[in-house]
Amino acid sequence: MQIYVFQRHLFWKNLITLSCKFLKKGNGMVIKKRRWSKDDTQLAVLALPTTIWYVLFAYLPMFGVIIAFIDFRIQGGFLQSIVRSDFIGFNNFRILFANRDIWFAIRNTLGYNSVFIILGIVLPVALAIVIFELRQKIAAKIYQTVLFIPFFLSWVVVSALVWGFLSFDLGIVNRIFESMGVEARNWYMFPPFWPPFLIFMHFWKNLGFSMIIYLATLTSLDKSVYEAAVIDGASKMQQVWRITLPMMRSVIILMFILAMGRIFYSDFGLFFQVPRDSAVLMNYVYTIDVFVFRLLRVGTTGMAAAAALLQSTVSCIMILLTNWVVKKIDSQSAMI
Repeated sequence: MQIYVFQRHLFWKNLITLSCKFLKKGNGMVIKKRRWSKDDTQLAVLALPTTIWYVLFAYLPMFGVIIAFIDFRIQGGFLQSIVRSDFIGFNNFRILFANRDIWFAIRNTLGYNSVFIILGIVLPVALAIVIFELRQKIAAKIYQTVLFIPFFLSWVVVSALVWGFLSFDLGIVNRIFESMGVEARNWYMFPPFWPPFLIFMHFWKNLGFSMIIYLATLTSLDKSVYEAAVIDGASKMQQVWRITLPMMRSVIILMFILAMGRIFYSDFGLFFQVPRDSAVLMNYVYTIDVFVFRLLRVGTTGMAAAAALLQSTVSCIMILLTNWVVKKIDSQSAMI
C-alpha cells in the first residue's frame, strides 16, 4: 500500500512538471507548452498500472460512502438498494460511538500502531545497516532472502503454523513443556501472552519488506563519502551516525509519514486469523478492522460503512498533519 501511495505521488508530480512550464512575465502568468517526449511516455506507462489500480479500487468505491448516511437495506440491485433506503444523516455515527466496543477497537488500534510505527522505523533501519556493512556479500544475500520470505506468506498459512506451535493438545510448545515436566497451557485462553506475540508476528512477517526499502537506499549512497571518512579516521559507528543516517533521513521521514496515514488501520489477518477469533482474547485483539468485519457479519452495513469512513477521514487528517509538521521542520523531506 505504501508503494502505491508513493508511486501515485511521483506520478502526479511528474505529470504536472512535464505537462507545462510556468514563466513569469510582468504581472501575469504565461503557460508555455512543451512537446510530449519519449521520456514522458515512459513515465506515463510506468505510472499507468498504479493509476488503474487506484481508479478501480480506491476512487470508484468511494461512491459507497453514502451507505454511512442511509438505513441501507438490500432491495434488488446495489443502486436500487441505495435509492430506496431512507436517508438518516449521522444516525449511524451516533449509534457507532454509543457502542462501547468501538472504544476498545480504537484503543487497541492506536496502541498497536504506535508500537508498529516506532519499531517499524528503528528495526528495519538498524537491520538494513547491519546487512549493508557485512563484508561477505553471499551471507548478506542469504540473510536478506531469509528475512524477506515470510512476507510472501498469507496470514491464513501463518495462522495454521501458529496453531501447530500453540495448540493445547498437539502443539509443539506444549509438547516441549510436557517433556520438561511443565504443565501444558492453553495459549488461546491466555490473554497476556498475545500482545507481545502479535507484535513479534507483525515484524516477523513484515520486517524483511521494510528492510529492503532502506537497503535499496543504502546501496545508492555515494561511496566516496565513506572513503573520505575512513581517511579522516572515522569509525564504523561514526560513519553510521554522521553519514548513513543523515543521508537516509528523507526516506525515513517519508516512510514515517506514510505509516502515520495508516494509524487507524490494522492488519485484519494478524488480529483475526492468527488468534482464530477467540472470544477470550477479544479485548486484546479487537481492532477497528475486526470491528468492521463483525458488523458486516451481523448485517449492520450502515454502521460498518460509518466506521470505515471514520478510518479514512482520520487517516487523511493524520497524513496531512504529519506532512505539515515535517514541512515546518524540514521542507525538503515533506511529501507535498
